[in-house]
Amino acid sequence: MSGAVKTIADVAAQPFTSVADAVHALSAVGDRGIWSDGRLTPWSDAVRAVAVRIAALRDLMGSSSSQSRTTTTTQTAPPARPPHVGLLLAGTPEYLHLLGAAACSELVVAGLNPTRRGEALARDAALADCALILTDTDNEALLDGLGPDVQVVNVDSPEWAALLDRHADAALPAVADVPTGPDDLVALVFTSGTSGDPKAVRITQSKISVPGRMLAERFGIGTGDCVYSAMPLFHSNAVMVAWPIALYSGCSIALRRRFSASNWLDDVRRHGCTFANYVGAPLSYILATPERPDDADNPMRVVYGNEAPADVRREFARRFGVTVVDGFGSSEGGISVTRTPATPDAALGPLPDGVRIVDPETGDERPRARFDDAGVLLNADEAVGEMVADGPGLFAGYYGDPAADAERMRGGRFHSGDLAYVDDEGWVYFAGRSGGWMRVDGENLAAAPIERVLRRHPDVAEVGVYAVPAETVRGPAAIGDAVAAAVVLREGVDAWAVADGFGDFLAAQTDLGPKQWPSLLRVTASLPRTASFKFRARDLTSLGAESAGDRVWVRDGSTAGFTPV
Repeated sequence: MSGAVKTIADVAAQPFTSVADAVHALSAVGDRGIWSDGRLTPWSDAVRAVAVRIAALRDLMGSSSSQSRTTTTTQTAPPARPPHVGLLLAGTPEYLHLLGAAACSELVVAGLNPTRRGEALARDAALADCALILTDTDNEALLDGLGPDVQVVNVDSPEWAALLDRHADAALPAVADVPTGPDDLVALVFTSGTSGDPKAVRITQSKISVPGRMLAERFGIGTGDCVYSAMPLFHSNAVMVAWPIALYSGCSIALRRRFSASNWLDDVRRHGCTFANYVGAPLSYILATPERPDDADNPMRVVYGNEAPADVRREFARRFGVTVVDGFGSSEGGISVTRTPATPDAALGPLPDGVRIVDPETGDERPRARFDDAGVLLNADEAVGEMVADGPGLFAGYYGDPAADAERMRGGRFHSGDLAYVDDEGWVYFAGRSGGWMRVDGENLAAAPIERVLRRHPDVAEVGVYAVPAETVRGPAAIGDAVAAAVVLREGVDAWAVADGFGDFLAAQTDLGPKQWPSLLRVTASLPRTASFKFRARDLTSLGAESAGDRVWVRDGSTAGFTPV
């Protein structure tokens, strides 16, 4: 790894290099490329595949190479719909070829989430203005009943193969002839939808180029490295972290159709992977696999992502002999926090210049956090606020949603929707999503600090904290919220034993305030998560204290003991 800690701001200040430039630069590279299903597609072949798909899609959508930056002003009858192509595909080289095609042409790809169904999936495709959707055999049935105004093509079909054959001699468009400026659109990536319907984030050339180059420089990724990419390719984590690192460094990238915890280490060894990306819970899932004495005997150097708890990062680094770096950011790209070697385990990193923690209602800056000797946050009502940046950062807006743009950029500031607080040393701590505020006995509480404490329980593998109506657990006279904790236990642990001793565990946590104690304990086989592995609290909030197949215990607030529902 390089010595200096590179940041988004550092690389954004450098001369811009488009994604198309990076693709063109790989056109003669034959000894590195895309690994998938045990087969290497050299970059030289991948670049030719990009050119073929640009020509094929222009043919299929009734457009032509005349739809370029140099000639669009002469069009007298612009197309009724923009050249947007929906992608409902597994993590294969085909997906990367199509991303490359969008980066090197006027085409725009929209990643569709295969966990969405029916009207929800149709809604996403319509919002993204998809006149064409490319899918595969595994996902094609999800598009049944989509409607006659959207063309669907299966990339596993003979028809797609024949179309590609007809354009086998196509060449890449010259960079000067297509929209490849920093603000030109490459893709649409939907937000995770943890708090409502997903929004389509505009992913520009700059939003791919800047983080890709920053991470390649920061971690010293070169041609001899290999990126391991098992996160969903329709999500920003893969589009802005894994794929562009390989493009800009010229190294190989190893794909897996779908993430597999049990196959992670074997994949890393097979392809000589030195860098991997993650978001959410995958590190926890890998740690849940049986430990082997030779786990650290692998080529992996750096694992980079976000939302991995400190204890998970430490254990993953120990077990596999790697450096785990947890950053902070979002698909929107308005705020990025970079950890430094001195960052406390529980913190995100130093508060960046131009970012403040403010009262979501008034916009006034929040005071610094105060703690007692045990580490309990004493002034959560005062200190916790929304992370807001003075400008848009890399946020390029949402597609087709001006109201969401206006809400996100109120007063010319980027409002992240994330809660945080800052200590006297300037370290910023994540406190959850703004929709995750809990009002307990007249005091505002955030979920993330409680989750950090509950993860210490030796029998708990995963935890998600959320709010339920206080009347659910304390009776009809109660008002406000009650704290609920959903936990996944380690293999072989008895749920009743954990519940019986949970009050004693809480009492022993000196940095857990009395109002932060959960009033509802739910033991579940798995936490509800989005396709990008983020905890989706609203699924559990809607259940209240009902068991729904889980085991649930409650306490009335006056005692430490939990009673089964």
